[in-house]
Amino acid sequence: MTVTALVVAKAPVPGLAKTRLAATIGDEAAAELAAASLLDTLDAVAAADVDRRVVALTGSLADAARADELTRALASFTVIAQRGDGLGERLANAHADAATSGAVLQIGMDTPQVTARLLSDAAARLGSSDVLGSAEDGGWWALGLRDPDLARSLLDVPMSAPSTGTDTLDALTAAGASITMLPELRDVDFESDLDPVAQLCAPNSRFSIAVMAMGN
Repeated sequence: MTVTALVVAKAPVPGLAKTRLAATIGDEAAAELAAASLLDTLDAVAAADVDRRVVALTGSLADAARADELTRALASFTVIAQRGDGLGERLANAHADAATSGAVLQIGMDTPQVTARLLSDAAARLGSSDVLGSAEDGGWWALGLRDPDLARSLLDVPMSAPSTGTDTLDALTAAGASITMLPELRDVDFESDLDPVAQLCAPNSRFSIAVMAMGN
């Protein structure tokens, strides 16, 4: 089965990116960290054993932190626009829009510690089951579906809630998905997440360097 890796991303524009993080470290620093996280994620996806690589993007890349570096990184991806109102609708639509044939493995940009090996393992599992990777805060960091139409189940799931992960699992199971769970990861939402996640990244990763530059 062919696998499309899909990154759902928001342009890291100061004042618009990572607003919960920005509340304590400032807009510019939050946008810089978001850009570093996205770039590390794109590197992992680029090196993963998948057949296609797509980024569903919202926001103005021209106004983003590290705009030139992001533009270069995205040159090797198929970039599509996000569409829809709520987060659940945008995620479901991105899944559908990225699909051509085969499975879609969707991730976000808040887990810079993700590796090509982890993504390759997730893609391989899609040969026999769907996959879901839980986040420590109750959400999820990865969703892989052999039938991308099942992503419509996300429309009924409350997003950014402590129960989003379990609600997603329940909704997908009810729709007929057969889920294998991936390793749980911590995502970056608050200042308290910076050091723990950076310690899981390679020392030369953009995210680790950006966190170190902040003095965290």
